[in-house]
Amino acid sequence: MTTTTTPPGTGLTEPAAATPVPVTDVPAIVDETARLLTEHYVFPDVAEQLAALLRRRLAEGAYDVASAEELGSLVSADLQSLNSDPHLRLMYHPERVPQGRGEAAEAAMRREFDTSLGGVPHVQLLEGGTALLELAPVLFPLAWSAEPLTAALTLVARADVLVLDLRSTRGGDPDAVAYICSYLLDERTHLNTLYARVGDRYDQYWTQPHVPGARFGGTKPLYVLTGSRTFSAAEELAYDLQQLGRATVVGEPTRGGAHPREGWTVHPNLEATIPVARAINPVSGTNWEGTGVLPDVPCPAPEAVDRTLTLIRSLPDQQA
Repeated sequence: MTTTTTPPGTGLTEPAAATPVPVTDVPAIVDETARLLTEHYVFPDVAEQLAALLRRRLAEGAYDVASAEELGSLVSADLQSLNSDPHLRLMYHPERVPQGRGEAAEAAMRREFDTSLGGVPHVQLLEGGTALLELAPVLFPLAWSAEPLTAALTLVARADVLVLDLRSTRGGDPDAVAYICSYLLDERTHLNTLYARVGDRYDQYWTQPHVPGARFGGTKPLYVLTGSRTFSAAEELAYDLQQLGRATVVGEPTRGGAHPREGWTVHPNLEATIPVARAINPVSGTNWEGTGVLPDVPCPAPEAVDRTLTLIRSLPDQQA
């Protein structure tokens, strides 16, 4: 299961530069972003400070720009100026996005789902009965991705060693995280809790007691590859397995985003993405926000497969 993209320099015509998307209703966009922030951001005190900052910067003329992309960049920088929350931003979309809550992100994910074999672009048998499974570009909503995930996880269940490649995985669905972990653990296991500000609610995520197909299980060697692009739900997957002592993480520290977000369209090409919850790991009592998931075996991300194979060769069973 491998997808490829056409590299530059293949003789195909390069697309013309996109025309900047104009923006004329800047005060309304900034005001709506500030309102959503104060109503939904998981840290209310920080939300109040940031909303005041946005309105002050608006009054100072800091957002007097003509393009939606530039406005998104400027507002995002201010939103991240207090606590560097990478999920908190005014995201620019080159294509017009739907108006409903969460629909901008869903539309973008649907396009990627249809061109990535459902988020399972690569499965490969390496040396010595070792399987490599890449999950990318995101861990798609389980309602979409259960079928391709089940097929891939059942296929690699027969391997002696599994290498889970998350180096290019930008986030996704916590339900998908729990589903994947269900194939990698033997017992029903508490993986994560999300605290949501609205409703003062705690939602727990557990592995499933039964799964379709065969499990890789909870005893065979498992390695997780990470890089600087590994983000959000992909970080949760690596962190959960690491905290449980189930996997060895190899590669680079991840980006450090542990606050699940919702999105609201505030302009045809701009989405206010606001974290509405925070993760609480049942083992560590905290999460990877700001620090990222720190690898057990640090190395440059492009070298992670080779480094992992070296580790696997040193296992007693591999030397027999």
